[in-house]
Amino acid sequence: MDEVGFLTGSVQPTDFRLKLTDKSVGYGTFIKVKHDVYGWVLARVESLKTDLDDFDEEKTIAKARTIGYFEDGQVLSPKTPFTPSEKAYLADKKIISQVLGLDQSKEGSIYLGFLENHDIPVYLDVGKTIGKHVSVLAKTGAGKSYTVAVILEELLKNKVPVVIIDPHGEYSSLCVENDDYDNMVKYNVQVRSYMEQIVEYATDTDINPAAKKFNLHANFTMEELLDLIPIRLTDKQKSVLYTALQDMDEDYSLSELIERIEEEPTKFKWKVLSGLDDLMKSGVFDGYPTPYDKIVAEGRCSIINLKGTAPAIQQLVVARLTRELFHRRTISRIPEVFYLVEEAHNFCPERGFGDVMSSPILRTVAGEGRKFGFHLCVVSQRPARIDKNVLSQCTTQVILKVTNPNDLKAIRTSIEGFTSGMEEEIQQLNIGHSLVVSESLNQPITVDVRVRETKHGARPILDEDGKITQPPRKPRPKPKTRRGSGGKQRKHRRPGFLRFLKRFFLKPPQK
Repeated sequence: MDEVGFLTGSVQPTDFRLKLTDKSVGYGTFIKVKHDVYGWVLARVESLKTDLDDFDEEKTIAKARTIGYFEDGQVLSPKTPFTPSEKAYLADKKIISQVLGLDQSKEGSIYLGFLENHDIPVYLDVGKTIGKHVSVLAKTGAGKSYTVAVILEELLKNKVPVVIIDPHGEYSSLCVENDDYDNMVKYNVQVRSYMEQIVEYATDTDINPAAKKFNLHANFTMEELLDLIPIRLTDKQKSVLYTALQDMDEDYSLSELIERIEEEPTKFKWKVLSGLDDLMKSGVFDGYPTPYDKIVAEGRCSIINLKGTAPAIQQLVVARLTRELFHRRTISRIPEVFYLVEEAHNFCPERGFGDVMSSPILRTVAGEGRKFGFHLCVVSQRPARIDKNVLSQCTTQVILKVTNPNDLKAIRTSIEGFTSGMEEEIQQLNIGHSLVVSESLNQPITVDVRVRETKHGARPILDEDGKITQPPRKPRPKPKTRRGSGGKQRKHRRPGFLRFLKRFFLKPPQK
């Protein structure tokens, strides 16, 4: 065992200080201390301070927080203090995995990455992770979309049906294989494409030519039309619209509604027609409606690409789609689904930032969805602007670097047991590292998120027929070492003999 120091000063059951004898110990290091009653107890270094002692010699004092000990399948907290001057040691992989809940099966799990500063892989049980909703929160540029893509890759491997609300057209990159071979070796990840499992729909196929056209049925309510028409209507103009709606069949089209209003012998119809014409130009109502039942299927990921669509139309699409899919799930017409809403602050904003058409149904899903297997995931770089009732319903939180005080406050109020230490840690996270809170874990942990199997930021390449195809693979570099499951390094042979043969047989003839 590697001794790192000994306890000093006042010792509590929940925290203690220790004088370090090992300078490699840093913030976040896991240590273990022997308790007279409970045996080995896991703790984590929360802060360090270097000073001079009475003899002008350098000393480093660390403050550690007790996590607990493992007994009879449970993680328990010590009730009495440790013995003063007790020695502390680097925690081994077994006690870390047991106490934190990392000793889980790879089957039916999400491989998220490595425990920060350790070679211990983090596997999260799929059911416990997505079962009570998920939030992924971060400031811009902290790795939010990258982390979401890692989670999606794992869900697709587990054949979980997925629907993605994609306002910026980011997630079609799941179709393109990664070529970052060095990092793939580091995290023990294989190159992969999920092209066969992905169906991308788009509201604007001129901007997104690889996608299928997404269309909505135009059976609006009066309230929806008043929200969507960009012109404020007078009472007489509203009366024209209302009269026309009353005359329409249940499955009317937008063009039929326009034709009906054109028949009205009144001058008040013109602004109504102008507003409806703007809706028609959005392109979301000019074709056969997309069948909702085909969007959700086992092992399928349906991307709803909203790039190039006006915000009001985006909100209408999300409101309609969420309402229809949730209804179908409540009567078991579609399987359980992971429903991811990117830029969630635009679709379910906190009431102080306004209200939009999609807010009510997303609040309903957050409150009732878990009963029906409708698993919501909200993703945002502005947590303070998401409806607090939606955010508080997310039991699994994946939080990357956040520094805005209002966003930190929103996170603090949404997580039970949130500590000041967690708040400091969130502000200091490195890019690509995340604080993970989940029922699948015994304690919140910091994860070094693994490399993607697919290529971040890539756009699919289309062949001559307009179908997605893979770009040519880059040649793999010569392998150096590979990290195994136990963290040991394994050497690979260099293909020196092959190079020798090439030089010998391909050598140019001598003159």
